[in-house]
Amino acid sequence: MKQRSIQRRVELTGIGLHKGVPVTMVLEPLEAEGGIVFYRSDLGVTIPMNPQNIIDTTMATVIGKDNAKISTIEHLMSAIYAYGIDNIKISVDNEEIPIMDGSSISYCMLLDEAGITEFDTPRKLIEIKKPIEVREGDKFVRLEPSAKTIFDFAIDFKHPAIKEQHYTFTFSKKAYIDEIAKARTFGFLEEVNYLRSIGLAKGGNLNNCIVLDESGIMNKDGLRYTEEFVRHKILDAIGDMAILGIPLLGSYISFAGSHKLNSLLTQKLLSQSDAYEVVSVEGSEKVIEFEKALAIN
Repeated sequence: MKQRSIQRRVELTGIGLHKGVPVTMVLEPLEAEGGIVFYRSDLGVTIPMNPQNIIDTTMATVIGKDNAKISTIEHLMSAIYAYGIDNIKISVDNEEIPIMDGSSISYCMLLDEAGITEFDTPRKLIEIKKPIEVREGDKFVRLEPSAKTIFDFAIDFKHPAIKEQHYTFTFSKKAYIDEIAKARTFGFLEEVNYLRSIGLAKGGNLNNCIVLDESGIMNKDGLRYTEEFVRHKILDAIGDMAILGIPLLGSYISFAGSHKLNSLLTQKLLSQSDAYEVVSVEGSEKVIEFEKALAIN
């Protein structure tokens, strides 16, 4: 399996979830070993994607450098991870990634339009060698050794439309598109009203978010999936783990995980050299299944 980028430049325009302002995003190819790089085209600031550049996780994953920031990167990063893209330049002319419909399916469609190209440079994986965990009360996120990449997530909300939900997702590109990509972000009406009062969620509406009042779902078309809420949590977790910069070979397990805990988990993992091994994919039998999962077609 080789490193990948996109074949051609593509762009889209949408609004940012929190500031509610129009944003144009451009995706461009990068050569092998170029990595995933964000660029604020309005400020001329480049922000390489890595855990050290995460500056906020309050309501989204936010990266920043030199007084420039880009918010809500997790849905886009989730799609980029699913498509096995190692090298890409992401330019925006404001401080958020366009939210689109609140899921990652629009980004998947954009990547389909861009096409995928492979280089001769072997890909690498970060293989989990021992369990590692971050907790906050009864909430936790954990990585464990596994022959496959699995995301296992549980949530428990005291709301009649959510309650307890649990979903186990065995990673592959096809399964991601079928099972995860269309799951939308969600919020509670009272929470949305509060966020707007402090200058956030200005772009949130029923077209890009599942909104819940006290008794149920306000979106007239209902849900796209059974367990759409927990599936979106998996979508977010994939995007947050993608910030490691190379694919994960292991199991991610969580109860009520968050962007904050995911960020702490990636930092803790990288600080413990005995917890992981960077493995070259070329000629390695242990990653044959992973290679199949990332098949371009």
